[in-house]
Amino acid sequence: MILNTNYNPDVLTCLANLSNDEVFTPPQVVNRMLDMLPAELFRSKETKFLDPVSKSGVFLREIAKRLMIGLESQIPDIHERADHIFTKQLFGIAITELTALTSRRSVYCSKRANGQYSICRKFHDEEGNLRYRAIEHKFVDGKCKYCGASESVFGKKARTDLESHAYEFIHTDKPEKIFGNMKFDVIIGNPPYQLEDGGGMGSSAIPIYQKFVTQAQKLNPRFLTMIIPSRWFTGGRGLDDFRDRMLNDKRISILHDYVNASECFPGVEIKGGVCYFLWEKDRNGLCKVYTHSGDRTTESNRYLLEEGSSIFIRNIETINIIHKVQQKEEASFSTIVSANDPFGYDVRVANSYKRIKPKYDLKPSADSVKFYYNGWKKNGIGYISASSVSKNNDWIKKPKILIPKAWGNGDPATGWLNPIIADDNSVCTETYLVVGPFETETEAENAVSYIQTRFFHLLVSAVKITQNTMQKAYTFVPLQDFSHPWTDEMLYEKYGLTDDEIAFIESMIRPME
Repeated sequence: MILNTNYNPDVLTCLANLSNDEVFTPPQVVNRMLDMLPAELFRSKETKFLDPVSKSGVFLREIAKRLMIGLESQIPDIHERADHIFTKQLFGIAITELTALTSRRSVYCSKRANGQYSICRKFHDEEGNLRYRAIEHKFVDGKCKYCGASESVFGKKARTDLESHAYEFIHTDKPEKIFGNMKFDVIIGNPPYQLEDGGGMGSSAIPIYQKFVTQAQKLNPRFLTMIIPSRWFTGGRGLDDFRDRMLNDKRISILHDYVNASECFPGVEIKGGVCYFLWEKDRNGLCKVYTHSGDRTTESNRYLLEEGSSIFIRNIETINIIHKVQQKEEASFSTIVSANDPFGYDVRVANSYKRIKPKYDLKPSADSVKFYYNGWKKNGIGYISASSVSKNNDWIKKPKILIPKAWGNGDPATGWLNPIIADDNSVCTETYLVVGPFETETEAENAVSYIQTRFFHLLVSAVKITQNTMQKAYTFVPLQDFSHPWTDEMLYEKYGLTDDEIAFIESMIRPME
């Protein structure tokens, strides 16, 4: 075995992530984000940088490298230059005591800023400009007033570890006081993404990354860049106000959107992908949008919010197709898709997320109706009393289509909706949404033919970026005449799609297996 003695690996490319929502940022991604900033920032002795969510220290370390080069002519002595950069220009807030030590080791080359191995000689305490404070949540009526954390999960009585996940930067009304009213030119980082709130097998979580973005904007820096999940584009629990502000904010000049998060964070699955953006205080204009999907990157110069839309649409090609569809002024397919829990079986224990499972049998009785539940394909269709139906009783005996409310993985190239034509006299649990009902089974079959087209799936993908696919995901899909079946070729012709637009659809959406 021949060893390459010149190989000097970067330890920050190898760190294991703390958790799926606290992900270390690879140095190459950090540098892509820094490349969005004006180069002159790294040639000024006055530029001040803040990472308010330091985990590994990689952002400040990479900034320091650029400043060491950019200030060489102004401060020729390398030690004086380092002292100036680390004491006057770089500041950070660690999210835990462990990440504080890790960050100082990365930035100062010593876990103690004033230690004998520190490359900065001017610090008089161990933390330097990379601070950590153990903060407690401020609970009001069982929820933290700053981040929304549940007292039953994150309160002192409930915690079994020492980590509160009460991040200093967002647990204050006056973030400017943290560093004594210092004005920052650049705020940059990768915030924690979510907090578990105890809802159902640990699968329920509240997003908190938007709170870091909003708090950073309150400090009014010249530039702000963060890498966050892309779920805010179209959905996300408690993200409506954040989405509305972001999409209407013409200070966002660049947006890089990665459909597959592993392109930024290898080995990490983040449903819906991730994005990083550049926000400029003094800008008011169009945004350069880069959409990355595998080897394919598209670029467009546009506003983030399309007229008539309330969400961000990833691909400019999809926008052009939607415009052609909208010229027909047809009703939306979403008008025949039910809201969640179409027959009223999503019942919970009082003051709890725990579901009360409906009682059904696998054999029919005198007053029963067929019952589609999660697992019926394995165990057989169930039968449940018709009197247990609390919503939409008039749909029971009509032909209808059932579609799962969660399908695929948010990537249109790998997800396909498989509808079910329900038997007569049937209902379903909240696992499904209902399409219809229809007057005849033939209409239902023709609607299925439409659902099974690439055209249909492309328009769904404009809204759907995670598994969760509620009624609004079908907003841009036009409603059709279901007196006859549909094919992609018929739809391409109806909406006058060009060869390039057809090629785009067929490159984005895989054929049904």
